[in-house]
Amino acid sequence: MGSFRVLVSRSAEKDLRRVEKSRVPSIIEKIDALGDNPRPKGSRKLAGSECSYRIRSGDYRIVYTVDDGVRIVEVGRVRHRKDVYR
Repeated sequence: MGSFRVLVSRSAEKDLRRVEKSRVPSIIEKIDALGDNPRPKGSRKLAGSECSYRIRSGDYRIVYTVDDGVRIVEVGRVRHRKDVYR
C-alpha cells in the first residue's frame, strides 16, 4: 500500500499536552501507525466530510484527514470523547 506522511497540527500538539501522561504513549503509537494504514480497523468516517476520520485510543479520539493524492495524513484533534466534537 505504501506509506503516508503523518503531520500533526499545532492544535493537536496542544491537545496532547493536556492528555494524562500515562495515556500519551498509546495515542502516539496510534498516530504513528496511521502512516502505514490511514484507515485501520475501527476507524470511522465522520459525517459531513469526505476525508475526515476518527480512531479511538481508550477514552480519547484522534480526528484526522486523509489526502490520498499527496499521501498525507493530518491529525487535527486529540481530545477526550466528551469534548472532541464540540
